Amino acid sequence: MMHASTTVFTVRDIKASLAYYRDQLGFDIAFEYGNPTFYAGVCSGNVTLHLISASRTPREPGHGAVAIDVDDVDALHADLVQRGAKVLKAPANYDYGLRDFDVADLDGNMLFFGTEISKN
Repeated sequence: MMHASTTVFTVRDIKASLAYYRDQLGFDIAFEYGNPTFYAGVCSGNVTLHLISASRTPREPGHGAVAIDVDDVDALHADLVQRGAKVLKAPANYDYGLRDFDVADLDGNMLFFGTEISKN
């Protein structure tokens, strides 16, 4: 039986990425590992993301993606725009039952934030 999961994004510059996730995306830094740091975690509510330095994994930076359910997609969008996040599109309603928008991190990893709506 599965209970939870954590998405791990590969990033080029972990310190810059931690600052972006904290300052532009509103996450808290949960932990940093290594000296210098090469692995770290960020969290917001029940959402946890891990970041690994590209120098420590064969995975290329910028190829990750995660979809995150939120209570108020429009309020989050406004907050992230104000913070200077790399918002790629404004919230819109989709026939798959979500109102969502897309954000990229410094390396191009994608975060999709959405709120469930009635399907048409």
